[in-house]
Amino acid sequence: MLIVLVTLLVIGPERLPETMRTLGLWIGRLSRSFAAMKVEIEQEIGMDDVRRQLHNESVMAQMKQIEDEVKNSIEPPVIQEPPTNSVTATAKAIEIDKQIQSPSPAIDHTTGEADDYSPKKTS
Repeated sequence: MLIVLVTLLVIGPERLPETMRTLGLWIGRLSRSFAAMKVEIEQEIGMDDVRRQLHNESVMAQMKQIEDEVKNSIEPPVIQEPPTNSVTATAKAIEIDKQIQSPSPAIDHTTGEADDYSPKKTS
């Protein structure tokens, strides 16, 4: 607002419309020159090819994402157990071997009858 007021005072009301028209023409020419330079530079560096390549890559990424979603909906992902170290694996194997090798306390091998280990009820 202040710029308009100062311009009106410096140029005067008689020459203001002509000055604004001239200023508009120069701004238009400058804008067209910059646009033409931009187009020329883009053609020089092959910007169309770069844009096309970026578009193709984004389309391929979307297709890969859709493919993964379809695969996951058809076949749920397999959850893998975390890898165990050799010490815990060996300890588990020893524990399983002990369970297999120890005789069952509920069977008396001499008579073939099962012992009654249930708690006795007293009435």
